Amino acid sequence: MRILVVEDHRRLATALAEGLRREGMAVDLAFDGRDALSRAAINRYDVVVLDRDLPVVHGDQVCRRLAEGESDSRVLMLTAASTVRDRVDGLDLGADDYLPKPFDFSELVARIRALARRSSPAVRASLSHEDLTLDPARHTATRGERRLALSPREFAVLEYLLAADGRVVSAEELLERVWDEAANPFTTTVKTTIGRLRTKLGEPPLITTVREAGYRI
Repeated sequence: MRILVVEDHRRLATALAEGLRREGMAVDLAFDGRDALSRAAINRYDVVVLDRDLPVVHGDQVCRRLAEGESDSRVLMLTAASTVRDRVDGLDLGADDYLPKPFDFSELVARIRALARRSSPAVRASLSHEDLTLDPARHTATRGERRLALSPREFAVLEYLLAADGRVVSAEELLERVWDEAANPFTTTVKTTIGRLRTKLGEPPLITTVREAGYRI
């Protein structure tokens, strides 16, 4: 899944991005409200993690504009204010969830995954094909009785292919949805990751290459 973290405290934003990437998510960063709106207009994000107190364009206005637009992104609002009135105000602006600071990182991850399951298209709680089973919430993948040791990126690619439910997924789409904006579109990173994933999945092969189109399970 692809996430936009909007937080003006750069150290916190960077730490959140690094942690979420270890969970297999593609993460872009914005440090003010105007940058957040610009990125959301260009990219499709499953979840926007939005700090409320932002410079340039306030987080309340960002939330309102995302809610009023045609974006399918779910909004998780973060704020240092933790009163019931603050939470109600945030939800009234169009936020889908609200998490007061300080928060536990594991709770943030759980809330992001819960919101992503409500996004369009919905992310199912578990995914399977033949003897392959993937559980995004527990971050586990098994084939038969064998637990698969996948990197976060391999896990994310496998999750996306399974969620496509037999649809052919192009390399460009994988690069957009599984990698973040730092990815070089002219590298062979998708092909290389697919190759490693095939090796770890073993026989018989599950990932099919469709010539000049992409990949599917």
